[in-house]
Amino acid sequence: MADFARRGFRLDRPADRSVLEKCARGFIDGFNAVAGWRDPHGALARIPEKERGFAYEGAGMRAALTDLATMGSAGALAKLLAGPGSGYVHLVHVGYGWGLVPSRLPVPVVLPRTPLLRWLALDGAGFAEVYFGGIAAAKRRARSAGTAKGDARLAGCGRALWFAEAADPDGIARVIASLPAAARPHLWAGVGLAACYAGSAGETKIEKVAKASGTAEPYLRQGALFAIAARFRSGIVPAHTALACRRLFAVEPGEAAEWTETAADGLNDRSDPEAYLEWKSRLRKLACRPA
Repeated sequence: MADFARRGFRLDRPADRSVLEKCARGFIDGFNAVAGWRDPHGALARIPEKERGFAYEGAGMRAALTDLATMGSAGALAKLLAGPGSGYVHLVHVGYGWGLVPSRLPVPVVLPRTPLLRWLALDGAGFAEVYFGGIAAAKRRARSAGTAKGDARLAGCGRALWFAEAADPDGIARVIASLPAAARPHLWAGVGLAACYAGSAGETKIEKVAKASGTAEPYLRQGALFAIAARFRSGIVPAHTALACRRLFAVEPGEAAEWTETAADGLNDRSDPEAYLEWKSRLRKLACRPA
């Protein structure tokens, strides 16, 4: 699953490929680690800190499948979000959205019952769709632009492009430019999230990515804020995330993470997609304010 050659991804950027395949392996490790464990956090604590966020994402997929198989009686998602899992709440919701997507069954994405963050599951579904279906899947999904659920899923597709194109800003820009205009901003939001969370082998890559995003840079910055907040909440902020935060926003990760909380004011208890869209809209305004 993690091998770029098996996935049909770019192989001409070995340093970036190595970084991103490690992220994918972290996801798989998390999915497998929690099998049969009464306390999933004990299993996930054994995974190195740098990969633990991806491991919780993989565990989120396992939770979705477990809850589906038991019609919710297992309470797998609730157990995963409890205790240490609260530090990875964003990743768990994203992983939950993987669910049955890799099976390619024509079934809707199962959303968790949590408010606001439940829509991150659509991001996860979009990522899985392109991770397993490649650029062709991104092209098909781009037709859904313009709806709340479609746009949320497109952000996940954008995250997957970071992997499919091995973190090449120019390659990503070419793919996105070939897709419908309405889809492009949301794809760039996903690229910003992946660039700041997963990172790559280049320290100054975020500046090249921001330039490549062109007029969609506010969306890229919004995605970057999601990534920074997720990293900060876990208490583990890698050097590449902190550097990208300073380069994009001229602030430390803690302050950028506070922006995401400010933007969610009054929205946290809402479960409608309009609340999620409003959250992102507020973030774009904060992300582009003068330093």
